[in-house]
Amino acid sequence: MKLKHIFALTVLTAFTTVALQAEPLEVGDKAPTVKTVDQDGKEIDLEKEFAEGITLVYFYPKAHTGGCTKQACNIRDEFADVKKAGIKVFGVSADKEEDQKSFIEKHDLPFTLLADTKGEVIKGFGVPTNPKGFPARQSYLVKGGKVIWRDLKAKPTSQAQDAIAAAKEHG
Repeated sequence: MKLKHIFALTVLTAFTTVALQAEPLEVGDKAPTVKTVDQDGKEIDLEKEFAEGITLVYFYPKAHTGGCTKQACNIRDEFADVKKAGIKVFGVSADKEEDQKSFIEKHDLPFTLLADTKGEVIKGFGVPTNPKGFPARQSYLVKGGKVIWRDLKAKPTSQAQDAIAAAKEHG
């Protein structure tokens, strides 16, 4: 009998946790105006970053893992075209600064990674997380402080191409 109560409480807690997560931002929504740090510990003010140009904010679960490496390297390999499209890039995960820095160094990434250890950027965009706190793989383009495109099922192998096409269409 006691085991049934524990199971019911566990299931109820799981549903409550899922229900309490914010919904991902919609196209047209204002992007969050939070501050966080990059791979070098430098403070990044997203409100200022989003004020001009087009910014790709892509979320990935964890540095140095298979899909996340494919996603980052896809952007790296297409970075000339990303820049040509006028897109600034921020990769975001809950990894610590040193993990983000080693990810950049190991894969020669030419863009900034945000160490969102407090989850403020993740929560601000409404990106769901798993029980370990790893964010889902999602991408957003922000222009003039507003979301102009989102991809809630971002593909690691075509992240750059998808963002470029969206920037051309919506930018």
